[in-house]
Amino acid sequence: MPLIIEELVALDADLGSTKADVIASLAGLVAAAGRGDASGLTADAMEREGKSATGLPGGFAIPHCRSAAVSEASLAFARLANPVDFGAKDGPADLVFLIAAAADGDADHLKLLTKLARALVKKDFLAALRSARTAGEIVQLVDGVLNPAPAEVPAATAAATAAAPAAAAASGADVTRPVIVGVTACPTGIAHTYMAADSLVAAGQELGYDVQIETQGSGGVTPLPAATIAQAAAVIFATDVGVKDRERFAGLPVIESGVKRAINEPKKMVEEAVAASANPNARRVSGTPGAASSEGSGTQLGWGKRIQQALMTGVSYMIPFVAAGGLLIALGFLLGGYDIALAPTCDALPAWASGVGADACTTYGSNADMALALGPNAGLLIWLGAIMFKIGGAAFGFLVPALSGYIAYALAGRPGIAPGFVGGAISVALGAGFIGGLVTGLVAGLIAMWLAALKPPRWLAGLMPVVIIPLIATLLTGGLMYMLLGKPLAALTTSLYDGLTGMSGGSAILLGVVLGLMMCVDLGGPVNKAAYLFATAGLSAQTDASFQIMAAVMAAGMVPPLAMALATTVRKRLFTEPEIENGRTAWLLGAAFISEGAIPFAAADPLRVIPSMMAGGAVTGALVMALGVGSRAPHGGIFVSFAITNPVGFIIAIIAGMIVGAAAVIAAKQFIGTRNKAAVA
Repeated sequence: MPLIIEELVALDADLGSTKADVIASLAGLVAAAGRGDASGLTADAMEREGKSATGLPGGFAIPHCRSAAVSEASLAFARLANPVDFGAKDGPADLVFLIAAAADGDADHLKLLTKLARALVKKDFLAALRSARTAGEIVQLVDGVLNPAPAEVPAATAAATAAAPAAAAASGADVTRPVIVGVTACPTGIAHTYMAADSLVAAGQELGYDVQIETQGSGGVTPLPAATIAQAAAVIFATDVGVKDRERFAGLPVIESGVKRAINEPKKMVEEAVAASANPNARRVSGTPGAASSEGSGTQLGWGKRIQQALMTGVSYMIPFVAAGGLLIALGFLLGGYDIALAPTCDALPAWASGVGADACTTYGSNADMALALGPNAGLLIWLGAIMFKIGGAAFGFLVPALSGYIAYALAGRPGIAPGFVGGAISVALGAGFIGGLVTGLVAGLIAMWLAALKPPRWLAGLMPVVIIPLIATLLTGGLMYMLLGKPLAALTTSLYDGLTGMSGGSAILLGVVLGLMMCVDLGGPVNKAAYLFATAGLSAQTDASFQIMAAVMAAGMVPPLAMALATTVRKRLFTEPEIENGRTAWLLGAAFISEGAIPFAAADPLRVIPSMMAGGAVTGALVMALGVGSRAPHGGIFVSFAITNPVGFIIAIIAGMIVGAAAVIAAKQFIGTRNKAAVA
């Protein structure tokens, strides 16, 4: 089926005053054509909007997503009578393409969608869309981009083109140009990835440089040839996600930014890359030591920022182990009971284990081990609960090694993985816990980075990343832990957890306040992640104190989006229309413990929003501790209420913090500073 048909085109239409209205209307066209479900597509497209704006300079927007609600890849187009703000710097958009890709769409459709995205950076194509008089003309224009007719090249032109390099060489002209390579990648990998690539290539042509870009998107990845990378003067990473096989570019001066900067400022990025190629102190790929340039627009990263990014990368890669392991453990408790984690009481066995002898009972470390040995004879639910508990425990066993390994990977690339994982495992074995994992990740990454910066003989260079660096970095990291760092870090970890376990009364409430403040100060940033990491790492202790800490962190993290949702509901005139839209989605995000749902509000008004959210989080954290609420699940919000002890207290604490946070932000916007434009009526 064609991607676009006349039924998917709306010309000079008034589709509403907000991007949510426009997206919902275009999703309705897709549904009316029998190609998907309107509500599901709208929800997925708006979720993508929440990650970054899809409006771009030139008066157009490309909301897009991959969605299970789409049965056939489609393009819906609107030329708006009343332009709508999609977040572009130069104002609202009058041209809107909704790119709806099926979740399991084939590569051919994805490649066609990327062709459209690339055409949108061409001014003549945008002008043709604005001047088209009928839906049929729009379909024809888009089809011409997606399925272009092969161009015929006259024989004389082809011959002249082929002879040009030789003629230039004969005349003594310099036919070589500096080569700049790069990678572009965005979270969805459909639109911005390819638009950024084409913008950089076009900027290079205009400036006289040979720019070659590798697009790491959903339409497949064609790696840059090794020979091209070898002759490159510098590399540009314009990505919102990690660069695959980053170590291929080791040693090249690097300019890094988000993907949208490459669309908005491609010439500036190319010029910065050329300048970096001539700067011996420019930052280079794979951690080659060197001072970051103080010039430019801030795209060079200092050591503090790089270490912060490495820590965030480690936490990010660790979270799937936490989520999978923690939720499986919680499900095991749901099916098998909370005593499934405890050592069996051999003189008073539960009914399902009544046939186990006293001698055999002592061989089992936990009730889960005993249930696994009995199999279905223990009862189907008990047996399944034991299986889930043990699988979850196995996943939790990777928590610290994954944290350490991916911190090292973020600093040194692939050579850092082995020493990082091994250092994390040693940290667990020595009792140093997640603090040790943080230290071993940094140590392994820095050692591997230092080794990668060495210039070995050519015969040895091929062995460095796969043998020499992992070997030496693992030996040094492990040796430092066993001989120097392990015991002090283990003592620090033990004293920390002993102190927390012994907290009660006022000190426990104070801890709840501190954790609540940390969860709300940067909404998913380093401080938030530090509090979350502290809580999840402690879950393995399976103590009441660790469960209360986890509950305080989760409940406080739910407050910011819920508080902003409440505030935008009860005092709409204090907020802009986009903020009111974000407030509607924040109800669900907050209920599911996604603190990032409040980021749009904090980014727009940090001085009034963030302190208000911190006040609400502090109240919630204190109440959780005071009411003895505990959580055996590391994530899920209200959807894991089965794993919450004192669920009524959990809800009371969240509602109290939500009300305090909402009241504080309303008061701040009403009485402090200049009120929102939407409030002036």
